[in-house]
Amino acid sequence: MPDANAETLTHAAPGHPLDPLTPDEIRQASAAVRAAHDLGPGMMFETVSLHEPDKSVVTDFRAGASFPREAFVCAFDRTNGQVWEARVDLVADKVVDWRHVPGVRPRILIDDITLVGEVARADPRFREALARRGITDIENVQVDPWSAGNYGLPDEEGRRLSHTFCWYRSEKHDNGYAHPIEGLCAVVDLDRAEVLRVDDYGVADVPRLDRNYAARYRSVFRDDVKPLEIVQPAGPSFVVEGNEVRWQKWRFRVGFNAREGLVLHAIGYEDEGRLRSVLHRAALSEMVVPYGHPGGGHFRKNAFDVGEYGIGVLANSLTLGCDCLGAIRYFDAWLADSKGDPYCIESAVCLHEEDFGILWKHTDLFTGEVDVRRARRLVVSSISTIGNYEYGSFWYFHQDGSIHFEMKATGIMNTAGLRPGEAPDYGTIVSPGVYAHYHQHVFNMRLDMAVDGERNRVVEVDTVALPMDADNPYGNAFTTRQTVLQTEQGAQRNVDFNAARFWKIESAEARNRLGQPTAYKLLPLNPVPTFSHPQSMVSRRAAFMTRQLWVTAYHPDEIYAAGRYPNQSSGGDGLPAWTEADRPLVDTDLVIWHSFGLHHIPRPEDFPVQPVITAGFALHPAGFFTENPALDVPPSVSSMSCCVD
Repeated sequence: MPDANAETLTHAAPGHPLDPLTPDEIRQASAAVRAAHDLGPGMMFETVSLHEPDKSVVTDFRAGASFPREAFVCAFDRTNGQVWEARVDLVADKVVDWRHVPGVRPRILIDDITLVGEVARADPRFREALARRGITDIENVQVDPWSAGNYGLPDEEGRRLSHTFCWYRSEKHDNGYAHPIEGLCAVVDLDRAEVLRVDDYGVADVPRLDRNYAARYRSVFRDDVKPLEIVQPAGPSFVVEGNEVRWQKWRFRVGFNAREGLVLHAIGYEDEGRLRSVLHRAALSEMVVPYGHPGGGHFRKNAFDVGEYGIGVLANSLTLGCDCLGAIRYFDAWLADSKGDPYCIESAVCLHEEDFGILWKHTDLFTGEVDVRRARRLVVSSISTIGNYEYGSFWYFHQDGSIHFEMKATGIMNTAGLRPGEAPDYGTIVSPGVYAHYHQHVFNMRLDMAVDGERNRVVEVDTVALPMDADNPYGNAFTTRQTVLQTEQGAQRNVDFNAARFWKIESAEARNRLGQPTAYKLLPLNPVPTFSHPQSMVSRRAAFMTRQLWVTAYHPDEIYAAGRYPNQSSGGDGLPAWTEADRPLVDTDLVIWHSFGLHHIPRPEDFPVQPVITAGFALHPAGFFTENPALDVPPSVSSMSCCVD
C-alpha cells in the first residue's frame, strides 16, 4: 500500500511532443486503423505507441504551443500471418501511412503466453508423453512459452510459433523450476492455436525435492535485522512536471513503451545558467540470452526479450518498501492490448533519491583541515518479469555530471533435468537431479548522443606503454593514443583490456575554458565475449552481441539493434544491415550502440531463487566541464561539523 512518501503521477493530456500516448490517443489510433483498414476477425494489434517526432519539433517546442502528434501502429491478421504498419495523425484523426511488411513475424503477445500452456496441455501427443513420465495430473504441468527462433525446419516455415519447456508443480505455489520435465518440448502454432509437433528427446525422472523459497514456506528468519528507514522530512530534491524531471542540475523526460520499456529523453545539464544537452534519447534496444547446451531442444534457448516479447509489456507494478524505498514518485504506463484497447501498468517506473557515500574529500596534510561532501544520486528504475527471470533497469544520475546504467538480473534460473549418473557438460548441478545451463545475458543500449548539440564525433582512447629508450630510460612511461572513428564499418569495436580502452563522444564545436572539445566518455564496465559460433543462428540474428561498440549516423527508423522484427528472423537485420552503407561519422548526428552483459556460469547459490547480479556501463564527463562540477554541493546539514573543519 502506498503511504505519504509515495506519489503516483496521474494521467493527463499530453503537454509535450515526447509524452507517451494517452489512453484516449491509443483508442483513437486503433479506431482510425480499424476504420480505414479493417483486417477482419483475425486482426490483432502488436503495437500502438508514440511515433516520436523529428528532433526539430522537440528542440523548437515551447510550453503551451501546439505540436504534431502521431501514433505508430503494428497490426497483423492471424488468419494469414500478414503484418501491417500504420502511421496515424492524431491531430487530423486519419491514417497517413499504411504498408504491408512481408516475411516477418510480430512479437509474442500476452494472449499467446496464456494460449501456449492451454494448447499444449490439451494435445493428446503431449499428454501421452507426460504419461510416459508418470504424470497424469495435467493441470499441475507448467508450460513455459519460448520464442522458437529460426532453424530452417520445413514444417515450421511460414508459421508464427512458440517453443515450450515444462516443469511440474505439486501445488499452485510450488517452485516448478525445481522439477524439470526433461526432454519434452511442444512446438505451438500461435495463430492456429494448435500443436504443430511434439519433440520427445527421451524420458528422465522428474526431480521431486522441495526447493520452495517464498516466505510462506519458511518458519525461521534472521532475528538481527533492525529497521532501516529513509526519511526526507522536507521531501525529495527532485521536481516533476508532467513527464519532465528536474533534479540538482539534471533535466530529462521519462517515457515508456511496450517494447523498450523505460525510455529517457532530452537529457541535459544546467551549467552556469544554460541547459547543455548530453543525450537526445536513451533506451534498451535489444537483449539476447544465448544458452550453451546443444541438444534436447535446449539449442533453441536464445530469447530476444525486448524484440520478441516486449520488456515494457512485462513490466511490474512497483511496490513501496520492496522495489523502491524513500520518498517516491511513480509513473504509470499506458499500453495497448491485442484489441487496440488501452490498459494501465500502475507504478511501472520509480523515481527516488539515494545516499551514495562520499562525493569528494580531502584532508590537508599540513593544516589538518578537512573538507568532505556526501553524495546522493537520483534513481529511475523499472522491473520486468520475463518468464523465469526478472530484469531491473536502473538509471543513476550523479551530482558530478556522470550517468550510470545498471541492469539487475534476479528471479529463477532456467533448469533442466539429469538422468541417473549423468554429469552435465553444459551446466551446474543446483539441486539433486537438476542443473542450470551455462548462458549469457547480452544487452544492447542505444544512446542517441547530443553532447553540446547534434554534431559529434567518437574518439577511441587507448593507453599504450612506451618502449624503454633514451626518452624512457626507466620503462615507466605510458601515454594515450586517440583515434577518431571515421565510418560505420571502422567503428565496430571491441574492448581491449590491455589498452584500458574507452570511447569519447566529443562535440564538433563546443570547447571548455582549457580549449578542449567538450565530451562524455563511455566506460564499458561489463563487456561480454561471444562464445556462439559466428555461423550459428543466434550469432546471425543477434550480430549486435559480437561487438561492444557500434556507431551509426542517425536515422529515425534505426531504433532496434536486431531489427524491427527479430521474432523468427533469419538474421542480418538491424546493425549489420545499416552499417553496410559505411556512412561517415565525423562531426555529425551520431548514435552509440553499446553491448554489455552477464556471463553466467551458475552456482548452487543461485538457486532456488537467484540473488541480484548486475551489469552496466558509465557515461562520465570528459572535458564537458572545466573543473569538478560538484564543488557547489553544500556540506551535509546533519553532519556539518565533519564536513567542513
